[in-house]
Amino acid sequence: METLIVVVIIFGLLVSIHEFGHLVVAKRSGILCREYAIGFGPKLFAVKKGETVYTLRLLPIGGYVRMAGEDPEIVDVKPGQSIGVFFDRSGKVNRLVIDHLESYPDARFMTVEHCDLERELVVTGYEEEDGPLVRYSVDHEATYVSDHQDFQIAPIDRQFSSKSLPKRFLTIFAGPFMNLVLAVVIFIIYFNIAGIPSDAPQLGKLIAGYPAEQAGLHSGDQVLRLNGTKMDSWTAITKYIEPRPKQKITFQIRRDGHVKSIDLVTRTRTGNGQTIGVIGVYQPNYYSLPDSLKMSVSQTFFWIKMELQGLGKLVSGGFNLNQLSGPVGIYHATGEVVAQGLILVLNWTAFLSINLAVINLLPLPALDGGRLFFLIVEALRGKPVEPQKEAFVHFVGFALLMVLMLLVTWNDIQHLFNP
Repeated sequence: METLIVVVIIFGLLVSIHEFGHLVVAKRSGILCREYAIGFGPKLFAVKKGETVYTLRLLPIGGYVRMAGEDPEIVDVKPGQSIGVFFDRSGKVNRLVIDHLESYPDARFMTVEHCDLERELVVTGYEEEDGPLVRYSVDHEATYVSDHQDFQIAPIDRQFSSKSLPKRFLTIFAGPFMNLVLAVVIFIIYFNIAGIPSDAPQLGKLIAGYPAEQAGLHSGDQVLRLNGTKMDSWTAITKYIEPRPKQKITFQIRRDGHVKSIDLVTRTRTGNGQTIGVIGVYQPNYYSLPDSLKMSVSQTFFWIKMELQGLGKLVSGGFNLNQLSGPVGIYHATGEVVAQGLILVLNWTAFLSINLAVINLLPLPALDGGRLFFLIVEALRGKPVEPQKEAFVHFVGFALLMVLMLLVTWNDIQHLFNP
């Protein structure tokens, strides 16, 4: 249960930050954002603030920002249709009732001859069967009522497709970018709690029951020499100890201004086919806010590089599909991380945020990277790809991604039962 709660919190954070990036840049670009949703499926909670409905949905497996113009607009008022209209003080239509007219007796009713809520912002028609044709201007921020719900109209200048190419590009790119920003912020928190690794020739935290603690060494001791060999860094200390399993080593240290010599015998540890010497000491750490920022950016770029190298191996055939993990594998791995404490959960969350950003930026249909790819093609061609063709490519890509997700999930389940 603890793992499930942590997984929901982590994925909720990653998705909400990702979609928040899309939302903020879209709004700054003047795009009408109808809904900001965390999760898919039935609504659990909804609140409207300004133009946007903020919803929490049942299935915590993603999220979306529904922008005007990305899908065909819901309202479609046809000639001959009866509607009701309300007016503001200037005489413009500020509300159109599309159906259930009997529920709005205060409206002025008319039979539509022509209605354009995107470009002209006008509605013409007849209020009486033999009456004259009337023409009303529609307010830029008017709403229409469908099935007793109010929706804001989306004039062409408020739609995603009408914005300049740079604005559309930044709107899509903002989601993955915010995941990278989140990773940097989490790493800053992590390094300010756990400390920044130092290469100073000094002892960090000691592990109880290991040779260093048993011999009387202390955290913070400065290592001067090992068996008479001068030590000038933590790297030099580890390089000296690891090739000497079960060997006696004399530590010459400085503690509180005094030089001491302490003997110990290293322990052995076997892993990856190698046997090395260990004494039970962690690398020394120090605390610095400016250095934690530098380290966080460096760590983020390191994991981006590792992700890209892994993807490169996948494309070149040097990476086995069975090594990929889906939701089940991530859930299992998160459980193992949770068991090791909060500090590692922070590190894991930052890694997942980077992973989400990199995967989303791949030029694959149905992902942000796929949409960015079509925008780049538009920039090169000087005109956009036909919407029907782009929609078809995204549909096929989404279907293939779902197939891949099923395969990866099946692999995860097999690994759980046949480790």
